[in-house]
Amino acid sequence: MPEHDPALIEQVQATIAQENVEFINLTFTDLAGMVKNITLPIDHWENAVKNGIWFDGSSVEGFARIAESDMRLFPDLSTFKVIPWEADRLVTARVICDVHTTEGDPFAGDPRYVLKRAVAEANRLGFGYNTGPELEFFLFKQHEDGGLLPLTPHDAAGYFDVTTDLAHQVRRTMVKNLQALGINVEAAHHEVAIGQHEIDFRFDDAVRTADSAVTLRVAVKAVAQRFGLHATFMPKPIMGINGSGMHVHQSLYDLGTGANLFAQPGDAYGLSLLAKQFVAGQLQHAYEMSAIIAPLVNSYKRLVPGYEAPVYISWARTNRSALIRIPKVEPERVHVASRVELRCPDPAANPYLAFAAMLWAGLDGVKNAATPPDPREEDLYHLDQATSGLRTMPGSLGEAIAALEGSALMRQALGDHVFERYIEARRQEWDEYRLYVSRWELDHYLPIY
Repeated sequence: MPEHDPALIEQVQATIAQENVEFINLTFTDLAGMVKNITLPIDHWENAVKNGIWFDGSSVEGFARIAESDMRLFPDLSTFKVIPWEADRLVTARVICDVHTTEGDPFAGDPRYVLKRAVAEANRLGFGYNTGPELEFFLFKQHEDGGLLPLTPHDAAGYFDVTTDLAHQVRRTMVKNLQALGINVEAAHHEVAIGQHEIDFRFDDAVRTADSAVTLRVAVKAVAQRFGLHATFMPKPIMGINGSGMHVHQSLYDLGTGANLFAQPGDAYGLSLLAKQFVAGQLQHAYEMSAIIAPLVNSYKRLVPGYEAPVYISWARTNRSALIRIPKVEPERVHVASRVELRCPDPAANPYLAFAAMLWAGLDGVKNAATPPDPREEDLYHLDQATSGLRTMPGSLGEAIAALEGSALMRQALGDHVFERYIEARRQEWDEYRLYVSRWELDHYLPIY
């Protein structure tokens, strides 16, 4: 059973009294990254802190079978926050929980635990792991009947455009709510496609940023709904324009000193040998971890040439078409800001599982002193695949599942429980898609065959 810091308990109690909190949502995610919660009246909070809350895990995707269904949620008090968009009604707080078994052990199927286990492996080697995800999303108008189809973007703006329409107000309201939830937002702006936006927050410890990414998805949807809009993190909702990614900036730091271990002043890319080994590991395992970082049928309609999504397994500095980009850092900030950016994940991924897979892949490169291939600085978006010599990411979820299934490292990263149930869930989605007769098929084939 987890032990709570007495100072945190007092801090939470003070917040409850000061804000007149009446309900508390105990939240966690399933394997797909969907947020689940149990709502407690405030009278039951003290018991939840001391003993956890029992729930039926068999009803949660990928968790447990009927015979092993009883589980307990233990709140992580450091994540306790009042939900700002509900403060004008019945005041409700939210706390992220860890899932435990009846014996009191961490549950192997809890995605947050999967990431904690990956971070523990990095810690064993003397490393901490920082991430900074950039989540893109679309805002669509809702029709009078409440439906979304046909999709209608709420604006016609472009990349970094200055606008005075509803989107400007919506983004600022989203940022204000995220800050109230303890997320240090650094920037918010319009993205390339019409109706597309991005909100970036502070680079930090991987578990905290995964918590923040999950929180951001909920907050963005809730705020959009209050403005009569629908926010979606679907990777490719509209054909012919850019899709939404979740580019993830990463670095390892020294557990003892906190020093950025990816920094190497004087190197052409500002990267240490350790950083290049980490890059080599992620490039080596990118294909097999694709089903984790790009988990949907729809993800592979984003990962195609021509729409600023990376397809070729390569790395570079100035080239945004590469799978891994090395952001340019001012010489005086190399020690602080040196990092690598993996550009193929999308915002539909479960951040806990995605970061865990990415970390294990990078650490595998470090453990084996791997050497990355030569960087490719040319524009890869219009490259001739036949002559490039570069491998591409999977072309479909089916290919990605097959690659994941054969990966010993990804099994180790996720653990047997999550690995097997995750593949089962993804294969079910792929099979449903293969059997579905689409409108495109009817339009093209029905008139002529």
